[in-house]
Amino acid sequence: MDIDSLRSFIAFVDTGSFTRAAKQTFRTQSAISMQMKKLEEETGHALFVKEGRNLGLTEQGQHLVSYARRLVSLHDEALGHFSTHLQHPPLTIGCPDDYAESILPSIVALVRETLPQQSIRIVCDCSTQLRLMLDQGKIDVAILTRAPDAEEGYLLKHDSGVWVKGDNLQTDEPIEKQNPLSLVLYEPDCKFHSTAIDGLEKQGREYRLMCSSSSATAIKGLLRKGQGISAMARSSVSYGLSIVEDFTLPALPSVDIVLAVAPIPHPMFASHLAAEISQRFFGQNH
Repeated sequence: MDIDSLRSFIAFVDTGSFTRAAKQTFRTQSAISMQMKKLEEETGHALFVKEGRNLGLTEQGQHLVSYARRLVSLHDEALGHFSTHLQHPPLTIGCPDDYAESILPSIVALVRETLPQQSIRIVCDCSTQLRLMLDQGKIDVAILTRAPDAEEGYLLKHDSGVWVKGDNLQTDEPIEKQNPLSLVLYEPDCKFHSTAIDGLEKQGREYRLMCSSSSATAIKGLLRKGQGISAMARSSVSYGLSIVEDFTLPALPSVDIVLAVAPIPHPMFASHLAAEISQRFFGQNH
């Protein structure tokens, strides 16, 4: 089987979209369709099935995913072995700002243990923008909050959303009891932002969105000054902040944090290395 076709197949499985698979592999959608047709001819089975307006995988398509990942991983591992002594560009790692303190340092440490000579470049942005950068080949690997029901990436951590405020605030009443409730949230494309707003509106509770930002540093600074409360992943709670123990506030969702690799990987960081690092990180944190 053609490695490029298998790579395109995996890109579709991970993103759920032929459009994104085409962007990630720098091909047209018609080229992707031809690759998928060839895979179906080679396997002798239909790999895709209509599920409403979307395409899903048949049983045989699901079987192929496992083989495709192993074949592509082995191919990239072999190339990495023979290019060990060559000069390579920096490994560019994308990370949302809210995971820059809690997760990124451990990931960088694990990468450096495995690739001590490899230089690293860090790009911080929200998960949505980091996915676009992966698609465009601008970054090699990204720490992401995985979308519901998606298959992308290698699991780093199961996490849960919590309401957060500044520590030891000198106010007449707890900030979470004030009316209207002042909110300091991540940008609207953040899962916690939309869930928090939707939950408060369903409760009929008055709130004021004091500020939204993609910067965890800005949000945490505002919380420490008592400018409101926020919703974030439990692992993002750092010094000067505390979790709000108020069960009248709307419940926040659980999330999976994953390590995703560009479909055309960095010469020294293919999927097998991402899998190894995710397993080591997961083991260290459980």
